[in-house]
Amino acid sequence: MTSDSSDLKEFYLRYYVGHVGRFGHEFLTFEFRSDGRMSYANNSQYKNEGTITKEAIVSESVLRELKRIIDSSEILKEDDQLWPEPDRVGKQELEILTDNEHISFTTTKIGSLSDVQQSKDPEGLRTFYYLVQDLKCLVFALISLHFKIKPIG
Repeated sequence: MTSDSSDLKEFYLRYYVGHVGRFGHEFLTFEFRSDGRMSYANNSQYKNEGTITKEAIVSESVLRELKRIIDSSEILKEDDQLWPEPDRVGKQELEILTDNEHISFTTTKIGSLSDVQQSKDPEGLRTFYYLVQDLKCLVFALISLHFKIKPIG
């Protein structure tokens, strides 16, 4: 990290979604740390798939983009008190440490936007839903680029 990265000194992001069902404990989780360490795990027992784990070091630019996504979502203004509790359908957790603010959210798995609309806090849960979609897209792109790209030659 460079000397102008003081706003990233205390940065942490962790996301988990999972459930226990017919195929056991199935989950997806990823984490980013201020030192650039990214970890990813996806456990699916469907068709006897195992756990996929990946780790990589991401650049300061990636951490800044994560921070920008978080800041622009305004998720730090939200509160999960009125969100649906985790249930047999599953659980989602999002933990963020940024700008000396530490916040954790927990809710049930969200199947679609109609689940969001039917909640007691549709606006806050919609913010969470779209942020999670953006974060997953970024993580899947990073995993794909880092581990599946074929060198030219």
